[in-house]
Amino acid sequence: MDRFTSALETRESITSREISSVELVEFALQNIADIDQNGYELNSVLALSPSALSEAKEVDRHPGARPLEGLPILIKDNIEAIGLPATAGSLALSNTPVTQDSELVSRLKAAGAIIVGATNLSEWANIRSWKSTSGWSGVAGLTANPWIQKHSAGGSSSGSGAAVAAGLVTLTVGSETDGSIVCPASVNGCVGIKPTVGSVPRTGMIPISSSQDSPGPMGRSVADVALLLEVMTGNSGYLTEAKSSGDFRIGVVREWLTASDATNQLFEESIVLLERAGVRVVDVEVAPPAESISADEFAVLMYELHDDLANYLSRRTGSKVKTLADVVAFNQEHADVEMHFFQQEIFEKALELGGRVGQYQEIRDRNLAWAEQTLTGALGGVDVLVGAAYGPSWISALGSGDDYASASWISMAPAIAGTPIGALPMGLVSGLPVAMGVVARRNGEKELVGAMATIERILGLGVLRPTFRK
Repeated sequence: MDRFTSALETRESITSREISSVELVEFALQNIADIDQNGYELNSVLALSPSALSEAKEVDRHPGARPLEGLPILIKDNIEAIGLPATAGSLALSNTPVTQDSELVSRLKAAGAIIVGATNLSEWANIRSWKSTSGWSGVAGLTANPWIQKHSAGGSSSGSGAAVAAGLVTLTVGSETDGSIVCPASVNGCVGIKPTVGSVPRTGMIPISSSQDSPGPMGRSVADVALLLEVMTGNSGYLTEAKSSGDFRIGVVREWLTASDATNQLFEESIVLLERAGVRVVDVEVAPPAESISADEFAVLMYELHDDLANYLSRRTGSKVKTLADVVAFNQEHADVEMHFFQQEIFEKALELGGRVGQYQEIRDRNLAWAEQTLTGALGGVDVLVGAAYGPSWISALGSGDDYASASWISMAPAIAGTPIGALPMGLVSGLPVAMGVVARRNGEKELVGAMATIERILGLGVLRPTFRK
């Protein structure tokens, strides 16, 4: 078997009985053992499901025509699934068994998917400290980049991006509050989509922000991601859109360029290829945000984190931490592990603000108005907007935080407005992948998928295969 066979091709092989779900799960488990736990030591998988093989046997005994029939899938470890820890990477939630599947996992299983394990992530989805290192958690340590090991796998869905890019499984689930799918998709060389906030169920997902959090699909092609997106949202038509030859008008936002000249040059060359292929491309100007916009977004996340995390923890059966204050105290008590590399000053700031009180609503309204006005103006007359997402991945430096200096601000307005954004590879810079970001209107996933698939076909890169350089 080829580790980089698409989910769609694999599903056809299962349907025709050329291969069994048990064989696929065993193959995935072997890949994880050989590449993730040993060999290259990718360290993208935090835990394995003890029931994956038995569930695969059940699928083989009762074959059907379900959309994810027998496909092994990994989910980010901030999503509850029976048999997996759902720790958000924190020791505070270790040894807290999950008692029921999240609504999303129930939906995946009903579609025939086999949840083989949970992926590592930036602890608490990168919201604990300014010095947080993407891909590191107290539970599982640091995830590597499958292209060059010492480089970052991005955050916070680092494990989901690295695992699918490395070919451990065909599909993974990540989540995004601001950039947490787009970033790992970009730096690992895969495809990711953060859907419209609220379009995918979040019951049983460890939260940061009710206004910005969203689970999303990650894969190695737009069509594969569209397949998973249909199941996650419960909506149809995305896969058809990915296979069609739609006529799209694309707005190019050059304010969404990076600090990497080579990445920006690759983006410009990609736009030329789109124009030569007959895609209608227009320049769109978007005013960069004032510093106050970023400050407002951060404040909103702090207010919401305080309340939303406490609401989740209070309902988590067996959890020894019930509030953000409990988590802060736990980290202090276990500082030798949890705070060996960085502190928790962001958590402490959220405690100081104290939840949705005071100026919260005023700040949120102001922040949302900026984002919606920015996107409405930019999307007038075009179907989607494109820009460069991130420069090539930086070297991981535990205790020093992440080097986002070369990132564009493409994810900010969609994050605040809760609208969809995706990323797909546009080539390599210094031996590392970089991506084009694509932004659509609220509930505009069909246009997003269609445009991404069109761009993917025209660029003609195929599936990127990592170099696994140590």
